[in-house]
Amino acid sequence: MADIAHKTDEQLIVEKHIANLHNGFAHWPRAEEAPPALGDSRWTQDLILATWLMAETGKPPENGLEYKIGASGGGFDVLDFNIPTEDKWLPADTEIDLSIPLNRRDDGAQLNINIPMYGGGMSYGSISEHVMQARARAAQHLGTFTSTGEGGYPPSLVLYKDHIITQVATGMFGVREETIQYAPIVEFKYAQGAKPGLGGHLLGDKATDVVAAMRESVPWVSLFSPFPFHSVYSVEDHRKHVDWIRTTNPRALVSVKVSTPTDVDMVAVGSYFAGAHIVHLDGSYGGTGAAPEIAKKNIAMPIEFAIPKVHKYLVSENVREEVTLMASGGVRTAYDVAKAIALGADGCVMGTAELIAIGCTRCSNCERGRGCPFGLTTTDPLLQQLMPADWGQQRIVNMYNAYAIQLRELLRKLGLRSIRELRGRRDLLKYVG
Repeated sequence: MADIAHKTDEQLIVEKHIANLHNGFAHWPRAEEAPPALGDSRWTQDLILATWLMAETGKPPENGLEYKIGASGGGFDVLDFNIPTEDKWLPADTEIDLSIPLNRRDDGAQLNINIPMYGGGMSYGSISEHVMQARARAAQHLGTFTSTGEGGYPPSLVLYKDHIITQVATGMFGVREETIQYAPIVEFKYAQGAKPGLGGHLLGDKATDVVAAMRESVPWVSLFSPFPFHSVYSVEDHRKHVDWIRTTNPRALVSVKVSTPTDVDMVAVGSYFAGAHIVHLDGSYGGTGAAPEIAKKNIAMPIEFAIPKVHKYLVSENVREEVTLMASGGVRTAYDVAKAIALGADGCVMGTAELIAIGCTRCSNCERGRGCPFGLTTTDPLLQQLMPADWGQQRIVNMYNAYAIQLRELLRKLGLRSIRELRGRRDLLKYVG
């Protein structure tokens, strides 16, 4: 009792909340028992609850929750697979390979990931350091990667450096020679699908002393990344960027993250000829609650249109087998991943789904320093305690394990032994809108 007497009300609330988190989110068997304000048309109540359940158990839901599609009325939600008759399915004990290569060129390290997904950029300051640690540990466990985002590279992540992508964005926040040398993959963020043409932004109440020190900025002052890189206006300029990274770290692969303008196919080919190993297409409908709704819904091309456009153009230029094409921006489920690959991607980059797995309810208070009730998108030291890194790691791992089960089962029914055989198989998709 003496210890409790010395604790503040906030500390007691945090401890109670952590206890509730550890009891699990999976006690809701049906969506109608969820909080009435939970979800939206893209991330429905069912999808959120199903993701929580997968993060709890490591298996797909078996209680009637819809875990394959949302209710947006478009995009991946109106695509489905042409499943052949059961006599054409592979035997239940067939080994299904979910690994993909990230380097299809002759230079650089030959990296493969065990699942056709890795974690997208979430920067130091936009999310808590505990979340970054959880994502890094999960990537290490799963044999894949996660990206730092543009906020710098916290020292606590160095232990997991072999599974971390370091991002170089237009603001150059936290970009240092040693962090580039740590990285097996360096990602240039030229644009983000949720806010193309706007650059990144971190409002002042999230730019704490620690965050500002990492970003080499002034505490409590809002930070805005310019758009675009003002040193890059051509493929030749782009090549200089790639050469800079390869001079600093010759073993690193170079990924180029771009949004999806109408000429994104030419942008992708330009990135290939500039020397990039990975072209990361980031479509609309991604991003956190900090991204402006008007930008998410009205500027970038939806990713389901961008993928086949780029895939087809890379094939026509005879370079498709020399570049890895990753997709993000509204990819929420294992079935979304499979549909993106069938449209022409090699794999997907996941962001929001990982946050959902560790408690996000899509309340859209991400831009505020103390706005996240689950301690995810916060820089407040007390609120960060709501999300212990080891607990978060296990939930992210469980979610991806559930995804892997679904992907293997889908491939088995399609008669495919490898996720690589699914790439570009638009004939396996049907429109159900």
